[in-house]
Amino acid sequence: MRHLRALCAIADTGSLHKAARQLGMSQPSLTTQLRRIEQEIGGQLFARERTGCRPTPLGRITLSRARPLVSEMRALISETKAAAAHAAEGPQLRIGSTASRAIPGWLRRLRVRLPATTETSLQMDVSANALLRMVAGGQLDVAFVHEVEGSPLRMPEGLRRRVLVEREPQFVFLAADHPAAAQPVVRLTDLAADRWMVDPTVDGEWDGLLRVLREAGLSPRVLHGDYLTAASLVATGEVVTVCQPTSHARPDMVVRPLHGDPLGVRLLVAARTEGELDAVYGDLEASYWEAARQSPAYRAWLAGRTAAA
Repeated sequence: MRHLRALCAIADTGSLHKAARQLGMSQPSLTTQLRRIEQEIGGQLFARERTGCRPTPLGRITLSRARPLVSEMRALISETKAAAAHAAEGPQLRIGSTASRAIPGWLRRLRVRLPATTETSLQMDVSANALLRMVAGGQLDVAFVHEVEGSPLRMPEGLRRRVLVEREPQFVFLAADHPAAAQPVVRLTDLAADRWMVDPTVDGEWDGLLRVLREAGLSPRVLHGDYLTAASLVATGEVVTVCQPTSHARPDMVVRPLHGDPLGVRLLVAARTEGELDAVYGDLEASYWEAARQSPAYRAWLAGRTAAA
């Protein structure tokens, strides 16, 4: 990390002299350090010119990877110091979660109900398995995660779990001007010509989508990426993508259920003790159904299920 900070400082200041002063070291020492880094990498990272130091093409590639790592380390140090300070001040509730529209309401309810001295933290992660491991390891107190149908999560031994929703149907995001958007329910075959976008880092997501597409006799084009990027691509008609039923439509995008509900997830809450589950479950349950009622597509789907029953 010391080497990466040095590279970033040289690039930011454009000068070995200024970078050395910023890093609190002598210029000869920084020059020696840079030479060692370049020898290790096997190429020149900076062109030494009369006006200063300029990254070479290899240097730009190296810096593109170094900067996020340096930034993450700074954030880690800052967050760790803050966590240590909060730990000394009072009780903590450390929550981990995969993406869900229930989270804002959950945090709001916890803030109102818990003692004012309780410090609540939230860690988001696309990997449900990673969050469960953090609960088992004592880094989190509770995790709210989803388990894609057909792709069981690896539940660490000793964790207690509670099912919030046994099977939540997964809907689809379409561009507002997509031909299938005119229908209240979309069939997978209506999307046979579309390219799908999926985030392969979400545990079970790619396997689950691939399974239901194959069962429908489809072999569509697939684009791997994150769901934040997916929203902009859906809006322009570049892709379609699976979404949670609590997702909100936009003027340029619609949310539609899939015919037959081919893909579902199970929503789980996990903790090390039943007491920890009791402390958060009621607020999460209320927040989830509040989010469900705020989604017209999900609200209509739930009403149809109630009527059929």
